Amino acid sequence: MTGRLRVGVAGVHGHGRSHVDATLARSSRLELVAVADPRGGGDVPDATRVFGDAAEMLRDVDLDIAILSTPIPTHAGLAALALRRGAHVLLEKPPVPSVAEHHALMREVDAASRAVQVGFQSLGSAGVPAAAELAASGVVGDVLHYGAVGLWTRSEEYWRRAPWAGHRVIDGRLVADGVVTNPLAHAIATAFAIAGAASPEDVVDVETDLRRANDIATDDTSSLVVALRGGGRLAAGLAVTAARRREPYVLVRGTRGHLVYHYTLDTLHVFRDDRPLPRTYEFGRVALIDDLVAHMRDGSDLVAPLARTGAFTRVLEAVVSGPAPAPLDGALVTASEHDGETFRVVAGVEEAAEAVAWQGRTFRELGLL
Repeated sequence: MTGRLRVGVAGVHGHGRSHVDATLARSSRLELVAVADPRGGGDVPDATRVFGDAAEMLRDVDLDIAILSTPIPTHAGLAALALRRGAHVLLEKPPVPSVAEHHALMREVDAASRAVQVGFQSLGSAGVPAAAELAASGVVGDVLHYGAVGLWTRSEEYWRRAPWAGHRVIDGRLVADGVVTNPLAHAIATAFAIAGAASPEDVVDVETDLRRANDIATDDTSSLVVALRGGGRLAAGLAVTAARRREPYVLVRGTRGHLVYHYTLDTLHVFRDDRPLPRTYEFGRVALIDDLVAHMRDGSDLVAPLARTGAFTRVLEAVVSGPAPAPLDGALVTASEHDGETFRVVAGVEEAAEAVAWQGRTFRELGLL
């Protein structure tokens, strides 16, 4: 495959704008031939065709790459259409809201002989396979369990950013816009990659304990414990109700130490019981679009193929089909104002999330929150 690749981007405002900018920045290899968004195309070259509807763009323009940054319920249908039209796909996370749609889209991938790269940017880091290899090497002893901690802030206005924001289901369709499945989805996906869990069948059971401080239909403060095929476990404490943002990480707890991988920083810290100080390693990262282009040109393996996200989708399905998030005790929640937005902060959420990951148990089991 030679010459510039023809790219179309669906969803070009908000996070979608980063895909437009990334495409334009690679003008020697990529050509932005079309964009689609009901709110207009934004600032794009005059030669770029602008559509109000993503499906119309996919039907009317011959694309080499379709980048889909659209609402979650549209992902499966638009990705299937793009594949049938002969395009490779860069699909924003979460890829699909159910295991059934994951399998259906995998069949479309196979039938089209095209690729779907999923927008889990953290999987582009060389630190992910390095952490997996180090965990398997025995340097921290036998692995007891894997953990994930994510502590961010999101305002009340964040949960009103779109008609589907803060919902689990709309009109009978899974939406999955909770903390586990959207803003901190990378924590789960990265932990699974380090643990070697890829397919839905790699997940044996999911125990959820979902909470909310905001007036939403989904979760903003949650814990879960996932049982993996082969006997492994993953425990995650995730919240967007912290007082301030902290760098999220994946934990590997072993019998003789532990690993901490900061997936936004691409840094791995090795804590061994026989050493007083940790060793820290830094890694490089490939952009998902560059990795997809390399796959198209030379057949190299993708870092975040759809097939690698099935375990995550199994967790997503359990989250949105399980018990509704429980309101947190109002005594634990305070409101603060910053830059014209209101943030609900949960007292003790930082310690609670860390305890979940370290102990391998949910908030409920630990008697927290």
